[in-house]
Formats: sequence, structure tokens, C-alpha cells
Amino acid sequence: MKFVVIGAGLTGFQLAKRLIDDKNDVVLIDNDADAVRQADSRLDCMVVQAKGNDLDVLEKVGIEDADAMIAVTESDEVNMITCSLVDSVYPSVLKVARVRNEEYYPDKETAASWKGARPVYGIDYMVHPDSEVASVICDAVFHGAVNEVLQFEDSDFVLVSVSIGERSPFDGATVQNVRRAAKSEFILCYVENDDEAFIPSGDTVLREGNRIGILAGKENLPDIFRMAGFEPVPIKNVAVVGAGRIGSQIVEQIFEKRRSRSSGKFFRPFRGSSSPSISLIDKNTDLAKSASERFPDAHVFNADITDEAFIAEEGLADFDLIISVTRNHELNMVTSSYFKALGVRKTISLVGSATMASIARSIGSDVAVPIKETVVDTILGHLRGKAVQSVHTFAEGDLEIVEAVIPQDAPVCGELLKDVARSGVFLVLLVKKGGGYEIPVGDTMIESGDSVIFIVHEEESNEILQFFGGSKV
Repeated sequence: MKFVVIGAGLTGFQLAKRLIDDKNDVVLIDNDADAVRQADSRLDCMVVQAKGNDLDVLEKVGIEDADAMIAVTESDEVNMITCSLVDSVYPSVLKVARVRNEEYYPDKETAASWKGARPVYGIDYMVHPDSEVASVICDAVFHGAVNEVLQFEDSDFVLVSVSIGERSPFDGATVQNVRRAAKSEFILCYVENDDEAFIPSGDTVLREGNRIGILAGKENLPDIFRMAGFEPVPIKNVAVVGAGRIGSQIVEQIFEKRRSRSSGKFFRPFRGSSSPSISLIDKNTDLAKSASERFPDAHVFNADITDEAFIAEEGLADFDLIISVTRNHELNMVTSSYFKALGVRKTISLVGSATMASIARSIGSDVAVPIKETVVDTILGHLRGKAVQSVHTFAEGDLEIVEAVIPQDAPVCGELLKDVARSGVFLVLLVKKGGGYEIPVGDTMIESGDSVIFIVHEEESNEILQFFGGSKV
């Protein structure tokens, strides 16, 4: 497949790399000489220094033969104009744009009224990075701030990542013995240690300090957490550092979740508290003032999170959760590490990349969300084929979780799961056959129209996606 990526910044570079790793033909365009030079020396693809919104340039690199074009420059307007330009001449090319400004997004009613017409602005998919990151962080918050959380739409299952603690029954046990001893049904999806991340077999021995990915029903999570040596605790006091768009969306989602009557027994972190106390902190006066007006039920402070006098005065060291989502990713990491040392139970930090997320976790962040990989995952979910609903990466990009709907011509159609399984390469986690998602067994038959969720090694993902029928845009 052929992809044209406009913008060679952090996101564009990482997206191009992932597409190249999947054996795709990639063209990367940017007008910045330094960005082009770095990309050209590190990526095995055509890199062009030019304006990406120039149709002549796009035609010279073969836009008419491209399966998709992705615009991820720093300018929303350039991204949108480029997509609109390409759509006017080559409407069959799939167009994806990163757009940060919420004012450019049509409301739900307007978008619904346009259904069946040409896409808005000529863009097939608009990706809002701040919203994607805020959702990932809130998923972690709503499940007790475990390392990583992945929820599946229309499903009571969730995939969480936790570290095996001291004296955990998991320590020294094999995967098959752990599953036999557990009272609740679950799947151990992956194991990550200092050297590698891999899909385990029944004979894999677990050790203290391993990070493991567990798929289970939401109601079973507390028991599984305890087995891993992680005791869920109620969250009563939350401080969000950074009142920008991401921080504001996090506060809004926490209040909405608390007010929602549908959260029920699954909404465990705030159990035992009539209402969580939310503090929002930013040293920017304008942002703090705006947040104060927007969130009258929150405690908004115009203060510097590094001010020890402020920390002591407001008793932040006694909080249950600190979420640091400022634009300064290094400050977020340091903030999480500092408050963890002060005794705060859980910390979450927004960082730039998966590598920095690993470092952040090693110095105290319980959850570190890499904005670059989060956005790239969202974009890849739109590029991996019509059958693919979403793509999520784990373990610094070594593993992928893929949601796909099986088409009629997929090679896997009509096959029993036990006959197509490839131990250590991929593992089917959930299958939906008209009703709700269920954990499959060896005799489960994969049929057209089934929704399937599987985990796969990144280097094998393109081959396995073709097997499940998701190879074409």
C-alpha cells in the first residue's frame, strides 16, 4: 500500500516509521530543511522538502496512486486545506488530518445531517490529539490508575497492565497454573520484563516486577489486581496539573462520570466518596481564570506546582491522585516522581513518546501516556483496512491490540480458532457474534461479520491483518 504523509514532526516521523515497518510504500513531505534531513537519514522512504499543500508537489510524488494521505503538520489550517485540495481532484484517496481546534469540528446533529454526503472539508477522518489523550488518561483514572487501560466498545471486558508485586501468587507461577487457581475468568495477554515483551504460553513463568497485560470482565478486576499484588483504593482527592485543553477535558470527564447513573458497580475508584474533590492547578493566570469559570465545582488554583509552600498549604502530598498534563512533558515526569516520593498513592503523567513513558514509570509515574503514540495509534486504526476498527500499541510499540470485523473473503473465515492459532505470534482475546463479546475457546469458529479482538507482535501485524482480512483501505 502507498501512503503520503504531510508533516515530518514527531507524529509524522513516528507514523511514517510504523507504516514502513509494515512494508508499505511511504512518501514523507515537509517544508522544514532540518526535519527533512533527519527523516531522510533515519527512514527508508522517499522524503521530499516541499509544501505539502501544493498539488503539483503531490502529483509528482504520485498522490493519484496513493491509498491514503495523512496531514499532520503543526497547522490545523494547512492540514485541512491539503485534504480539501486532494479531495477535489482525487476523491478516492483516503484523507486523514490532525485537527486540534475544536471549533472546526461539526456538532453531532450537523454531522448526522451530512451523512451520505462528501466528508466534511474533504476529510474522511479528523483526529483530535487532546481528546484522544484525555480519554486514555480518564480510562486509567476510572480503573484506579493502573499502568495502562484499554476498554472495548460495547463490551464488559477491559485490558489492564499491572506490575507483579512482592508476595503475589503470580510470582514464580506458570500462566496455566495461575489461570487454574484464579476464581475469575481472565486471559494473560502479554508479559513485559527488562529485556522484552512477548505473548506468553501456558508454560511461561511469571516473576515479581514483570508487567503483565490482563483481559478480564470489569467486575473481576479487583480480585485480579489483588492477586497481582495491587490493592485498589478509593480515590477521593484528585489534582490535575495543567488547565489547558487536555487538563480541562480530564476534569470534565471525571465530573461527567461521577454524575452518570450508568457507571454503576464498575465505577470503583470513587466508591465510598459522595463526590471526588477535584483541584485544577495552573500558573498561567488566564488559563486558571477560564477554568474557574468553567468548573465551579472544582478548586482552581493559579499557582506553580513546584512551589513547596503551595504544596504544603494545600496538603497536596495527602492526595490520592496527581495527574500532570502540562505542555512541559519533562515537568510532568518530575512532578509525578516528586509527589510519589511525598506519599501520593497514584500519579499520572503526560509524556512525549513511548521511550519517555518507560522512563517516567521507572521514576515514579504509575501511568505515563505518550501523546505521540496515542495519536499514531488512532491514525493507524483508520489506515489498516476497512475491517479494522482500531489499533492500540503496548510495550513501547512491540505489541498491538487490533479490533477487526471479519469480511466474507478473509482467509480465516470458516476456520476453528484452534486450527489457525500461532503460539507466540498472535492471540485472539475476544469474539463477538451478534451479541456481546466473549472469550473464545479452541472450537470457536471465525465467521463473516464476527468482531474479533487480538494481540499480535508488531513485526507480524501486517501478515496477520491480511489473514483476518484487513489489508486494504
